[in-house]
Amino acid sequence: MGLIPGTAVVTGGSRGIGKAIALKLAQLGAPVAIGYTKNTAKAEDVVAVIRENGGKAVAIQADVSHPEECEKLIKQAEEFHGPIGILVNNAGITRDGLLLRLKNEAWQDVLATNLDGVFYCIQACLRGMIKRRSGRIVNVASIVGLHGNAGQANYAAAKAGVIGLTKSAAQEVAKRGITVNAVAPGFIATDMTAALAEKIQDEYLAKIPVGRFGSPEDVATAVAFFCSAEAGYITGQVLAVDGGLAM
Repeated sequence: MGLIPGTAVVTGGSRGIGKAIALKLAQLGAPVAIGYTKNTAKAEDVVAVIRENGGKAVAIQADVSHPEECEKLIKQAEEFHGPIGILVNNAGITRDGLLLRLKNEAWQDVLATNLDGVFYCIQACLRGMIKRRSGRIVNVASIVGLHGNAGQANYAAAKAGVIGLTKSAAQEVAKRGITVNAVAPGFIATDMTAALAEKIQDEYLAKIPVGRFGSPEDVATAVAFFCSAEAGYITGQVLAVDGGLAM
């Protein structure tokens, strides 16, 4: 499997799923720009791992909830190693709470990062991709965006929006050599899910047909396929990486 040419931008690339995606794309030969919001040390750790293994990487601080920050991210990524060939929109946050008690700030923050940020990053890199008639855009959604989840109305709404945005963008740019797809992870073993109560984790595990939680690498492999030259005839799709949880 070979990636299409160009610099790869991975937002939220300093930990969890984003880190695994950055490492996978670098392993397959892409120069990787790792977007992160706050934790410089973790982002630089990912860069160090990539460089130690002979790859090219740079960490770029950017808050994707602001359009000017997304433009800066794309510009600096191109200055690092040339035109953007791959964009992976992975940055995301949670602010869980029951709908009746959900504060407006929690609603707005999640939508701003998880949905607006995807839109802003796509806009920032799309003109260049159209000009070059080449590009792979992969958005990290969630099975919560497909099926909802009690206590996560804001997160579910944002991820459902990402799915709609993915399909709409795919239709607009398909004739320009650009594909736009999404992965919808299920229960993935990350720092975020590790914080859940053991009882909740056990309840989820009992529902997963393959009998285990997913790993960030499981998601990264699916993303890498969408970014490959071989996936050029696949666009507007949502691939659930969930061990059968959503069946």
